[in-house]
Amino acid sequence: MKKDHLFLLFLLGTCALPACTASDQPVAPPAEISFDSLTPAHVKNAFRLVWRDEFEGSVIDGKKWNFRGEGTFRKLATVSRQTISMDGQGHVSIKVTKDPNGNYYVGQLGTQGLFETTYGYFECKAKMNRTLGPHVAFWLQSPDVAKTGDPAKHGVEIDIFEYHRKAPGIAHHNLHWDGYGAEHKSAGKQIPVPGIDDGYHVFGLEWTETEYIFYVDGLETWRTATSVSQRSEYLILSTELTGWGGDPAQGKFPDEVVFDYVRVYKRK
Repeated sequence: MKKDHLFLLFLLGTCALPACTASDQPVAPPAEISFDSLTPAHVKNAFRLVWRDEFEGSVIDGKKWNFRGEGTFRKLATVSRQTISMDGQGHVSIKVTKDPNGNYYVGQLGTQGLFETTYGYFECKAKMNRTLGPHVAFWLQSPDVAKTGDPAKHGVEIDIFEYHRKAPGIAHHNLHWDGYGAEHKSAGKQIPVPGIDDGYHVFGLEWTETEYIFYVDGLETWRTATSVSQRSEYLILSTELTGWGGDPAQGKFPDEVVFDYVRVYKRK
């Protein structure tokens, strides 16, 4: 038998042992790619790419994303994977739909259990929704965010951007911690963004041990040391229908947010 065949059998035998799992194997980092022209200059100079999805192909990459919250009812809509689609040209669409019976559906993609990290620079390129009612977002979440008393330990919901047509021309950055009940706390900032209602825009977050720095189209828009999470968090892309974005009865459906890419960088 050839040596390479013997070596292959050895590898298969060792990986059959309980201690050998896929997560134990070294994973090559994603190849470097060109930065977006609207990525902040210091990120281009000081950070390296560690995770990305360019949304190529026609189906969601199950090694990167889960269909989050399927079947749950969130305020005014049910979460359904049927609202999520790829166009085969490098974009993913997450819709808000309305069926003939007046029921609304929204969608969420998340990386929980697949990719979670602490600190770095997080960026997406997205085109906003068009109608009154939904709000759309790119955000980070901690598995323990419902716990109270220590946001550094339990994590913080970090809304890199939220957007809705009740306030056209505005991007929202928000933080939520200490759960979503009586102890819930939040902070945020509304940012006027020329042209945000049309075309694609780049939204970024630099998360360090001491602060959050938010960016829209390469410009710093909010810097805060409020409740800085110091634990790993995962990524979420979503549409929501809660009333915050206006009365959906006045909207036209289907509506959608479209993402061109999502990328995560770490300092070199």
